[in-house]
Order: sequence, then structure tokens, then C-alpha cells
Amino acid sequence: MTPQPSPQTGAAVKAADRAHVFHSWSAQELIDPLAVAGAEGSYFWDYDGRRYLDFSSGLVYTNIGYQHPKVVAAIQEQAARMTTFAPAFAVEARSEAARLIAERTPGDLDKIFFTNAGADAVEHALRMARLHTGRPKVLSAYRSYHGGTQQAVNLTGDPRRWASDSGTAGVVHFWAPFLYRSRFYAETEEQECARALEHLETTIAFEGPGTIAAIVLETIPGTAGIMTPPAGYLAGVRELCDKHGIVFVLDEVMAGFGRTGTWFAADLYDVVPDLMTFAKGVNSGYVPLGGVAISGEIAATFAERPYPGGLTYSGHPLACAAAVATINVMAEEGVVEHAARLGAEVVGPALRELAERHPSVGEVRGTGMFWALELVKDRETREPLVPYNATGQAATPMSAFAASAKAHGLWPFVNMNRTHVVPPCNITEAELKEGLAALDTALSVADEYTE
Repeated sequence: MTPQPSPQTGAAVKAADRAHVFHSWSAQELIDPLAVAGAEGSYFWDYDGRRYLDFSSGLVYTNIGYQHPKVVAAIQEQAARMTTFAPAFAVEARSEAARLIAERTPGDLDKIFFTNAGADAVEHALRMARLHTGRPKVLSAYRSYHGGTQQAVNLTGDPRRWASDSGTAGVVHFWAPFLYRSRFYAETEEQECARALEHLETTIAFEGPGTIAAIVLETIPGTAGIMTPPAGYLAGVRELCDKHGIVFVLDEVMAGFGRTGTWFAADLYDVVPDLMTFAKGVNSGYVPLGGVAISGEIAATFAERPYPGGLTYSGHPLACAAAVATINVMAEEGVVEHAARLGAEVVGPALRELAERHPSVGEVRGTGMFWALELVKDRETREPLVPYNATGQAATPMSAFAASAKAHGLWPFVNMNRTHVVPPCNITEAELKEGLAALDTALSVADEYTE
């Protein structure tokens, strides 16, 4: 679709937004939201007719891009047949979505509890774990993000937790492996893995194994920096959980449904959790949907004992119809395999080549359509390009980098000292190369702030 400029309409949209919309994670008077006129495939555009290649996939959820005709048609058909129905009933779209998801989850995660998004999926996974074990505490990693609701944000390890952290949520944080910024003075991935597991085992021992309901990890942490875990780490966590009767929860809200070049990131590590949360890519964000995939053992806890939780829109027919269509499209069009191939043959090599030429790139890491560049001021010392949780003037280098990317038609996903490369999983190779060229130009701006 060719963008048609309409500055007057854009001005009206912007004025209404600024007058009435309260934006998340923002100081309301300090933001300047772009007024978006439309989107299709890997692109979106504004009312001035400027088009952007979306290297953020919305908020890492448009795994099949914008406006896929088969998913749009499925939503329209479902709306014509049945727009909504209460969750206590068996509905075709809901049943089929659950079946298709369960077919793809690892192990015996065959029961699906639907939520409206990823955060409430995490909330319910924690509730299930606590009720199943009768224990109060949950453990999660410092470098993590699990959502903005009360339990989910307390589980989160990044600074977005701080304002809501009452210290009474029953959450204990620990260090997960990340060799580039190791907390364990490790020099190899093997050392990092062993020492991270030892640290976690010690944390469990000192917290009291009998008090811990769950350990919650993003299979591959997303917003925190796409740190792929070293070989053996997730299997080691699984063993610790089994040893102490702790529920192992994997958060696949961002990593699931093709993002890593597999249906779920857990497939890369041959590990099966007891509970797994999902959202985002399950229907490419076309209608809000999330959920928890539940093991047989935990599902049995609630076989004759009511589960004390639910949502008015659990398994909403429109959302589930979108999920059915999305999963079928991904299977029919080979989207998962496409993401794996492009990640291995195009993105990985291109980003490593950029790293060789740009002193601002400290590390490249990722898989599939799930990559991050760690930006630094000094490669030798690994000093971050901007301070941790920088704002205002201190964040200027990252702001300048992002502005350059946008000026060259690339919409980046920037978080702290990282830029993520997370385009739609079905992006074409030509589109991908276009985006990587724009990223190359933007990195030259970041280079100006290096030492």
C-alpha cells in the first residue's frame, strides 16, 4: 500500500492524543508520539507519507507483520459469526486455538488457560505455582521483564520495578548468566553456566527450599537484552527445581511463536517447564491474547479443586480466531523456518560484520529474528554507551542513535544500552537488508560517542 499524505488528519489525531491519552511508562508532558496512519507487512507510515521499516515488530509481537490478509479475514469471519461469548462455555475458536497451541508446546503442557496479555499470564502462572506447592516465594532474575501488573512487575528485574516494589511481594531476585557482563568473574560460557547455577543453588539454600513455589525465567530474556543462556543452564535449573519440588516457569511472552526460529525458545534447549506463559506472537497482536500452558501434574491439582482465578475475556473468540489463523499461516508459509534461516544466514553474519566496523558495538547476540547489539563507549573496558537507566542529557548518545535510525526510515527497538533487531519473522530478505543498511548508518552516529 502506498502511503497517502494527510497532514491535517495527522494533526487532529495528534491533538486528540495529547489532550486525552495517558501513555504507559512515560512522563506525559515529555513525550511526542508519532501519529500513525497505516501499516502493512513490515512497514508502517505517518500522515506525512513517511514510511518506516519496523525493526521493533510493534512491541515485539507482529511476528507475521501488519495486516496479514488471512488473519484479518479470520477476525472478520469470527465477528460475523460470534463476536464474543463467556469463558465458561466451549467455543470453537477457543477450543481450536488451545489445541493448536498445545500441539506445539514442549512436553505435556497440554492444558491452556487463556488470558488477555502476557502480564496477566505471568500473574496466573505464579498463582498456580503457589497453590500447587503451598509455598509463598518466587525467584526471578535481575535482568528480566515480566509485565506491568502488580506481581509481574515485582517479578521483573529491571528499573521499571522500583516504583512499585513494596518489598512484600514474596519475590527474590538472583543473577542469571550473561558472560559479557558476568557477575561471576567468568571467562568462558562453561564457567558462567557453572557459577550461575552454583549461585542459584546457594540462593535456594539460604532462602529455604521449602518456602519457594517457583523459579521464573524468560527462556531468552527479551527487553533486558536477548541474552541467550549458555548450554546446560536451563537444564541445570530444571534439575534444581526437580530436586526441591519447585515449579519451573518459563516466560515465552516475547520469545515464543517463531521469534527464535523455533515455535518456542525452549525447543532450542530441550527443556520442559511446568508452566509456560505466552502472548504477543500467538496472534501477532492483532487482538489481545495471552495464556499459560500447564503441565499434567499442575493441571491435576485443579481437577477436583476449583482454580480460584479467571477473566471476563478469557479465550475471547475474536482473539482466538486470530490465533488460529496466525498459527496456521505460520505453518503454511514456513514462517518459523524462514526466521531461523534468515537469522543464521543473513542477520547474524551482517550484525557481526557491523560489529567489526563500528567501535560502538561491544557484542552481538541472538537467534532467529531475535537479536541485540550491546552498545558501548569503550570496547576494551566495556563501559556502556550511556549509564544504567540513563535519562535526560545522560541518555543523549542513545537518543541520537535512535533519531538517526528513524531519519533513515528504520524504527528501532532501543532499551538502555542496546538496540534490538526484532523485525517481523516473515520479513523478506530484501527488506531485512534495507533495514540493516539503515542500522549501519545509525551506528555511525553512536560511534561519535565512543572513546
